[in-house]
Amino acid sequence: MEQSIITIISLIIIGIGILGTFLPVLPGLAVSFLGLILYKFVGNTDFSIWYIVIFGILTLISLVLNYIIPIKTTEKYGGSNYGKYGGFIGTIVGLFFPPLGFLIGMLLGVFLGELLHDRNDKQKALKATKGAFIGFIYGTGFNLMIGLAMFLVVIINIFNS
Repeated sequence: MEQSIITIISLIIIGIGILGTFLPVLPGLAVSFLGLILYKFVGNTDFSIWYIVIFGILTLISLVLNYIIPIKTTEKYGGSNYGKYGGFIGTIVGLFFPPLGFLIGMLLGVFLGELLHDRNDKQKALKATKGAFIGFIYGTGFNLMIGLAMFLVVIINIFNS
């Protein structure tokens, strides 16, 4: 019975993490990973450690990519270094204004950075901001897929036990 409760709690934590991949109020993939660790080390001893290692690496990669992808897509859509740095600074400042502050801060930072670079080219600033938003969508999709994979691996393990 105790193992069942731990399993349910683990699944709930993983689910909260999945919600957090696209709802900025919640921490996201790191929470899902904590649910996976809880499942392995408290609830189920036959769950392979390789899942922990692989999902741990993917979680670390996603944390890095959440900052790199929007910068790279900003660049791809014609953004200058001003836009990239503006987006980074806007993201950091936006973290102090949840729930959507980091996203709004990033987009506003890219836009204002590009306007600082060239005040007369609002079209380029909008295009670079669009690139940053597309990068955010890519990163969110990547996180969502990893979170869902964690959930499915646990569900499959439950049914195979």
